[in-house]
Amino acid sequence: MKAGPAPACCNFPTVKIAKIMKKPVFTAQGDASADIVIVGSGIVGALMANELVRQGYSVLILEAGLRLERAQVVENWRNMPFANRAGSDFQGLYPQSPYAPAPLYFPPNNYVQVTGPNAAGFQQGYLRAVGGTTWHWAASCWRHHPHDFTMQSRYGVGRDWPISYDELEPWYCRAENEIGVAGPNVAALQSPAERSRPYPMDMVPFAHGDAYFARVVNPHGYRLVPIPQGRSTRPWQGRPTCCGNNNCQPICPIGAMYSGIHHIERAEHHGAAVLAEAVVYKMDTDGNNRVTAVHWKDSSGASHKAAAKAFALACNGIETPRLLLLAANGGNPKGIANSSDMVGRNMMDHSGFHCTFLAEEPVWLGRGPAQSSCMVGYRDGAFRRDYSANKMILNNISRVTAATQQALQKGLVGRELAAEIRYRAVHGVDISISLEPLPNPENRLTLSKTRKDPHGLACPDIYYDVGAYVRKGAEAAHEQLRHIGALFNAREFAISGSLNANNHIMGGVIMGKSGKDAVVDGNCRAFDHENLWLPGGGAIPSASVVNSTLTMAALALKAAQDIGLRLKESA
Repeated sequence: MKAGPAPACCNFPTVKIAKIMKKPVFTAQGDASADIVIVGSGIVGALMANELVRQGYSVLILEAGLRLERAQVVENWRNMPFANRAGSDFQGLYPQSPYAPAPLYFPPNNYVQVTGPNAAGFQQGYLRAVGGTTWHWAASCWRHHPHDFTMQSRYGVGRDWPISYDELEPWYCRAENEIGVAGPNVAALQSPAERSRPYPMDMVPFAHGDAYFARVVNPHGYRLVPIPQGRSTRPWQGRPTCCGNNNCQPICPIGAMYSGIHHIERAEHHGAAVLAEAVVYKMDTDGNNRVTAVHWKDSSGASHKAAAKAFALACNGIETPRLLLLAANGGNPKGIANSSDMVGRNMMDHSGFHCTFLAEEPVWLGRGPAQSSCMVGYRDGAFRRDYSANKMILNNISRVTAATQQALQKGLVGRELAAEIRYRAVHGVDISISLEPLPNPENRLTLSKTRKDPHGLACPDIYYDVGAYVRKGAEAAHEQLRHIGALFNAREFAISGSLNANNHIMGGVIMGKSGKDAVVDGNCRAFDHENLWLPGGGAIPSASVVNSTLTMAALALKAAQDIGLRLKESA
């Protein structure tokens, strides 16, 4: 496939790079002031910081977690026990700040406690570290479908966005260029195909398993297409070409995959300051309900204050609403930005399940990145009035570990064991299904009344129920999967019984047209505070079925433009 031309940056919304580098100011007591304070240093905070510091604003980034050394993380992965590897422990190799816990499951630390009918379907895993969770993401860079923006008006369910796909589309292009996304530049392989620019890099080439699977399922409407990915298919801004190590999660060993740390380092180069182990817990507001300062605790427990003209909370879809609730003050007794009582409500993730089987013909999964193709035939359609859409990822993670566990359970030894492992590794298939939730105010994050973090701050409690819409969607997906299994003459066909989380946290500071039933507007600016922005996954009002990171990045860039324009107008 011939690659399309690289995007011309001048066709994107432009960023004027300042000649004079401004830096935050620190006092002898450790307090600070800057034009803009950003809380959180993941992909959203990193992109915003880089945009704004290049415009000449002084930017301070406060990150609750540690500054990580990439080489140490790679070494930790090499030395990780087999049980952790087999159990997909993507957190354990990353050092954790004792003062900023993140959800751990090996063993569980109960930092986030989820209850409700589908608690297991919302057991999130994320990092609190400089660079954020994109240290260990799958690097999938999907756009929302245009119809995802009009769910209520088109299908009578969920909510409409206050902005259209066409309004966000230039920012999708910008985000793809900033991340360095490799994707198909042929419309028939794109989902969605409505785009104004080609991908910066051509797609990660299909391996044998992807191509074989597509030949079998595509004639039946399942439409297996390449996954747009934040990894390099040619040298890109210091990143090497992906060589298919197949352990993108929990760490890309050669650095071909994008991480938020890349934009953090670029922002620092232009003058932004990053403080690690800075746990923000309090926010000051004035008589006009403008935010005037945030307070943070350092690793010694000492408190400091940062004043600014503009503030952005870019923690993630759990930590941002948690902070807003923690920071309740006299003028905002229900929490910052919470006059609508929507902060922490409408929590969403693509809760899903797995389907495994042995195909009659060899599939040879495991060559290339961990995920490279996906079935999107049931991503959109009139059925969405009644039940959820789905996407079905053909997991490309090597099947050797699963094959070994299964062969050992059969009690085999010697040559029989080796032959069984080989057969299962070559013929084994694992499909990961994601389902589309609707925003539901009852799916809610609140502050625990009993559990505290090491700084004495309330931990998050979450209630979660996927609802009938998703349950009906799961039933439809089961039927589709049984048909797919039959196409491959499947043996040992199995569908997992419980839903699993996919770590795509959305909805906790939901976007809308009015502050009556939403927290932020189409620029992710809080309705209650004219100088506070809450960009990222928490603002997303319709989940779609695709990974949320690219949409988060697009919203971050759009919010950064809004901040810059408003600061310019007020200067």
